[in-house]
Amino acid sequence: MSSWLLFALLTVLSWGVYGILLHQGRSLMLGSEPANASLKAFLFVGVAYFVVAIVGPVVVLMQRETDWKFTPGGITWSFLAGVAGAVGAFTLILSLGAAAAIFKGAAPAQVMPIVFAGAPVVNTIVAMIMHPPEGGIKAIPVPFFIGIVLAAVGTFLVAYFSPSNRGPAAHKPAATTASAPSTPGH
Repeated sequence: MSSWLLFALLTVLSWGVYGILLHQGRSLMLGSEPANASLKAFLFVGVAYFVVAIVGPVVVLMQRETDWKFTPGGITWSFLAGVAGAVGAFTLILSLGAAAAIFKGAAPAQVMPIVFAGAPVVNTIVAMIMHPPEGGIKAIPVPFFIGIVLAAVGTFLVAYFSPSNRGPAAHKPAATTASAPSTPGH
């Protein structure tokens, strides 16, 4: 297996459990201050980012005996990427908190499909804007646009019919049946 594919699959695994773990941490922070549970959980996401995103690369760069030279453009774009990632994590924790009021423990089953189906579509569109395909928009194959529609439909189906959401029955009003009054002696 290629190293890029292994790392991509490890990313899928870690991001696949991210929302569930984050929601669990937020749920366990409810305590006496439920309104701040999401922010308290996010604080520890920040601690984890520090450990993984700062300590980890520093150790590996030291092992590789780097020259510690950085370019201004690389710093700027990397910082913007960090801001985008941190804002995404922040808004994700806020979304999970708001969804928990509606879906309780099933909040990740509602929120994460939207995030993980929508993000690749946004990524592809932004990448095409930054690096337009040769031949312009006309050069983009029709299956690409079909894929975007399928991603949107798939997101809806996964979130709406999630077993933790109890499927379509959870969204239908209960059927009411009227019984005929009973007559004594019959």
